[in-house]
Amino acid sequence: MLWLKSFHVIFMVTWFAGLFYLPRLFVYHAMSGSAEVQATLKIMQRKLMIMTHLGGGLTWFFGVLLLVQAPAWLGQGWFHAKLALVLLLTAYHFYCARLVRLFASDKNIRTHTWYRWFNELPTLALVGVVILVVVKPF
Repeated sequence: MLWLKSFHVIFMVTWFAGLFYLPRLFVYHAMSGSAEVQATLKIMQRKLMIMTHLGGGLTWFFGVLLLVQAPAWLGQGWFHAKLALVLLLTAYHFYCARLVRLFASDKNIRTHTWYRWFNELPTLALVGVVILVVVKPF
């Protein structure tokens, strides 16, 4: 089980790296008026999205394997709250993928300020998930 936990955490870190940095690229893209810079950012966004998909998918994979090893977690409140946050993060992840496609087709309608706020959402989820898993408050 410790190997599964290790890989779950490793890929969770990879996933969060993408979820933290991708919206930062959106900020830069929304601020830029240069076609050359925007073309570079489109490439960076697409490549980072691939890494984020891998990190997210493997986080889910190892999380499910952990749950198979410890099905009692399904009866614990902290796990329900953690799962709710992970589902929200997954929705955030897929919304980021949609934004990558919008930027790729030059259809962004949001400002850099909006993306700065959007960028903070995974931080709140990370704090919640870590506290729930470590402290298990309920």
